[in-house]
Amino acid sequence: MTEQAPEQPHQSPPMTDSTAQLLTRITDRLGAQLSLVSRNGTRRPMHRTRQPDRPAEDRGASAPSLVAVAHGSRDPEALRTALALLDLVRDLRPGLDVRLGHIELNRPLLPDTLDGLRGADAVLVPLLLGRGHHVKRDLPARAAAAPEVRTRIAAPLGPHPLLVEALYGRLVEAGWDPADEGGRRAAVVLAAAGSRDPDSAQDTRRTAGMLAMRLGVPVVPAYASAATPTVPAALRALAARGRHRAFVASYFTAPGRFASACADAVPHLAAAPLGAHPAMARLVLHRYDQARSASEGAPGGGLPIMPGSRGPAPHLAALSSLAMAPSPSSRLRSSRGDPICLPPPPCDARHRTPLPDPA
Repeated sequence: MTEQAPEQPHQSPPMTDSTAQLLTRITDRLGAQLSLVSRNGTRRPMHRTRQPDRPAEDRGASAPSLVAVAHGSRDPEALRTALALLDLVRDLRPGLDVRLGHIELNRPLLPDTLDGLRGADAVLVPLLLGRGHHVKRDLPARAAAAPEVRTRIAAPLGPHPLLVEALYGRLVEAGWDPADEGGRRAAVVLAAAGSRDPDSAQDTRRTAGMLAMRLGVPVVPAYASAATPTVPAALRALAARGRHRAFVASYFTAPGRFASACADAVPHLAAAPLGAHPAMARLVLHRYDQARSASEGAPGGGLPIMPGSRGPAPHLAALSSLAMAPSPSSRLRSSRGDPICLPPPPCDARHRTPLPDPA
């Protein structure tokens, strides 16, 4: 008599390698996201970069890498702030290869970042707030020096309404009260780095005008170097007009020597630099998407640099059109005689259409 074999439980067919790998990636991603959340439900701070070792193309992604280009600073908080901002960018666009490169003073320097992207596509997004020497000269030159990377350069972050959103948020953190809006004693000094380039000064004035519209009080641009007035001089001029409750809005992407010097002029009413504000992360992606659209022949804000290009000269004319000059009626005065910049609605200068609010 033959012994009957025990009945075997029903088993599912084995998973294919591709399915197992997919589940592993999903599990790893969920674990990484959960690790960012503390037990009370708040997001843990991040102070380290999560740059991949390989270009996005090596992982099968079709989107070009986003290379955020920061100026660099000897202040250690500047690097931590840039990394925190890029963490927010990654949270908004999971799977996008996001890297950091510096013009000077900090590592990784931009040439080193580009060297790790040989054979890949990349969009350089300047973490700079206007058109100046770095945007017009340094970035195109660095891109041309890396012919192995198919590179295009996005527009600088400013001017843009999302910067005004971030500036307003930082002012509220510093103690700005909505009751101050439209008040006769309040005012704001928009403290910027300063540049000898007239386009840079124009961009700062446009941002000051948009912030003035948002707050309903005078907003006076002032500078840490290369231009006038200085922040203390602007504060004295406002006080002479009865504007004694004057805040300083820090028009810097990260902490540094200039930002600290401007804040010292009125430490109890000085806002923090823009830094890792959610609106800044949205703006970085908006400039990235604009540059991608421009390279595909659609309206956008990027400046393509072809591999092997030897200089920035062909792109300077296009770059100078990225910010629209204020209209003749933009220089208005309040009932007390204070100047208020009121520029036309923000738009892309080349197409005269409202700039989209990035998702």
